[in-house]
Amino acid sequence: MLTSIINLTHEPLSSFHFYSYRLYRAIPALGGGIVRVMSQTGKIGYALCDQLVHWGSEMQYRSLGSSGIKASVVAVGAWAIGGWPWGGTNEQDAIDAIRTGLDTGCNFIDTAPAYGLGLSEEIVGRAIAGRRRDVVIATKCGLVWHTNKGQLAFEESGRSVYRYLGPESIRYEVDQSLKRLGTDYIDLYQTHWQDPTKPIEDTMGTLMDLKSQGKIKAIGVSNASVAQIEEYQDYGPVDTDQELYSMLDRQIEQSNISYCKEKDISVLAYSPLAMGLLTGKIGPDREFPPDDLRYNNPRFSVENRRKVSDMLDEFKSIAVKHNITLAQLVIAWTIAQPGVTHALVGARNRNQAIENTAAGNVTLTQEEISVISNSIRRYTASRTPVI
Repeated sequence: MLTSIINLTHEPLSSFHFYSYRLYRAIPALGGGIVRVMSQTGKIGYALCDQLVHWGSEMQYRSLGSSGIKASVVAVGAWAIGGWPWGGTNEQDAIDAIRTGLDTGCNFIDTAPAYGLGLSEEIVGRAIAGRRRDVVIATKCGLVWHTNKGQLAFEESGRSVYRYLGPESIRYEVDQSLKRLGTDYIDLYQTHWQDPTKPIEDTMGTLMDLKSQGKIKAIGVSNASVAQIEEYQDYGPVDTDQELYSMLDRQIEQSNISYCKEKDISVLAYSPLAMGLLTGKIGPDREFPPDDLRYNNPRFSVENRRKVSDMLDEFKSIAVKHNITLAQLVIAWTIAQPGVTHALVGARNRNQAIENTAAGNVTLTQEEISVISNSIRRYTASRTPVI
């Protein structure tokens, strides 16, 4: 039974899933928008217009290492909203997605200068204007296009991007990020990719100095080895390690995740939905444009998409039991893995944002986690090499 409706906003949203007849009848009279509902038993749900997305508990929040910063276990991953290499972006949709995430309990946003050569940070800055205290902002340094120092990483929109973590470059980057984000401090500042041309001692020394100045609150690394994390820690505290991790990408379980769990370092899993492959929404007939990074990617071959679909079908009944989507189930499984503290999930519109956020409410039983993990192992065993 619907007993209360709170946190109502008045911007209409497109529909998503419908599970509750009572909610369906009640919300139109309230003018639509994002609605937070509470049942007599205390369960929380969020709705778009007249449709209930998910019943669960409140969003979970976990600390970022020893920083004291509490961040939602599901974060808005802002790579795709930078446009490149995701086939472009709709900036207003992206802003709406971020604001919807904030409205539904997701206070954690992860971006980077390299996402669209500053565009992602600019969009985040516009989205959070007037709401800075509600947000935990994570951004990065180390992929640069203002200099040709360091190691060439890739070409983006006609610009050469380099892996470079020189002290003068980090100081330049943080100031540029602060301007684009419209803030005077960054909650979590991460080295995006490691630079073999500069000593970690110099990099960490610069980050510690920025921390003492109040420009950054916590320090993280990304795409780093355990040996590199250990060296960073020789010169200051590392609060987070952001790495590729999903049902299909579990190589770091016995290395980074094991180490970080022991050292109280938060693990931020990026691409937990494997660029959308694990949502169950990318069928074998879908085609990607040439400027989409999934174009001609072997993981997105028709054969592999069918195999992944078969794997997802094995535990679809668990999603049905919880009244959630497959994407929500995959996210919930990810943040239930030992040592994995947060999942960074891309959202390009409001529907995706509220679907992702609801996954932070889901609690799976150990038996359900085991069923899912066994299905993943069977899929993995069928791939040589694992894709």
